[in-house]
Amino acid sequence: MKKLIFRKISKDLLIFFSFSIVLLGLIVWTLQAIKYFDLVAEDGHGIKLYFLYSILNFPKIIHKIVPFVFFISLFYILISYEGKNELNIFWINGINKVQFVNKIIFLSFLLMFFQILIGSYLAPMSQLKARNLLKNSEIDFFTSLIKEGKFINVVQGLTIFINKKNEDGSYSEIYLDDSTKESPKMIYAKNGMLIDNKKQKIFKLFNGKVIKNENSKINIFEFEQINFNLKDYTSNSTTAPKIQEINTLALISCFDINSKVQRKSFRCDKEFFDDIKQELLKRLYKPIYIPLIAIVTCFLLISSKNKINYIKIRNLIFLFAIMVIIFSETSLRYSVSSKLSFFFYLLAPWLMMISIYSLFLRSAKNV
Repeated sequence: MKKLIFRKISKDLLIFFSFSIVLLGLIVWTLQAIKYFDLVAEDGHGIKLYFLYSILNFPKIIHKIVPFVFFISLFYILISYEGKNELNIFWINGINKVQFVNKIIFLSFLLMFFQILIGSYLAPMSQLKARNLLKNSEIDFFTSLIKEGKFINVVQGLTIFINKKNEDGSYSEIYLDDSTKESPKMIYAKNGMLIDNKKQKIFKLFNGKVIKNENSKINIFEFEQINFNLKDYTSNSTTAPKIQEINTLALISCFDINSKVQRKSFRCDKEFFDDIKQELLKRLYKPIYIPLIAIVTCFLLISSKNKINYIKIRNLIFLFAIMVIIFSETSLRYSVSSKLSFFFYLLAPWLMMISIYSLFLRSAKNV
């Protein structure tokens, strides 16, 4: 009977957690996706890449919101059970509050490992794939980005200025500054037209001059028509992988001189050691706050809805749990500022967990 009862609350908790994390994740993802629209509006990438890039950042969002969603789910389930007198079923069947909390803590540890899995493997992998999409993509919306009277520099090493766009789609008074090659050059053309399709992406320029700098010598020649190929140019979007996109084993290997893990995508410079250490703490250690949040939330069991101060106690527990979540985020930022702060960050959750759990044991005996 006890197993059936625990199975029910576990099922209710996991269903509500799953529904909530998907819903909140989609809300946050939508807000993030609006920010990512700059990839199209300013960097010249296509709609397809925009959606793929946004979707690949979804695991990062899930990893970020897991503790908060778990707290909201557990808080709601316990409040709901108390409101419907369903918690009395546990006590009637001989389940004491300590046994109940131990089961919740066990579930929270499972969820902790779930967050570690997402943070250490799935999120970095998906973010790196998103970064590679930018790195290997072409500029799909070049035509729509070119506007008259504006300097356009979405292409790395290339600046374009169009004085006027004509009704037939052609351009007048065109200036190009190309510094992508060893010999930079400037091009002026009276007229031009952009051909942007699957087969070719070129700027046809008519009646102009090319000013080329070769070996500190200026060469100028005129032309009636030249084709300026845009296929070889990449966007200004950042394509170098960030630390949060690097494989966890590769990050750990930075602290092991004898490591055989290949690090092709980044260098283990000492100046980045603090950032790497902080990233590893975020992935592998910060999830320890999930069991702590579970213990704090389970203080709802100490009070009953029939008590006068029940709502006050419920609100205090809610605020304290939120403070624990905020502390887990803020303390991470200062965790590598010194050796003392590093050891404090490692010890703090365990000290709080032991002290709060001990307080729960004493409180449960007095109820």
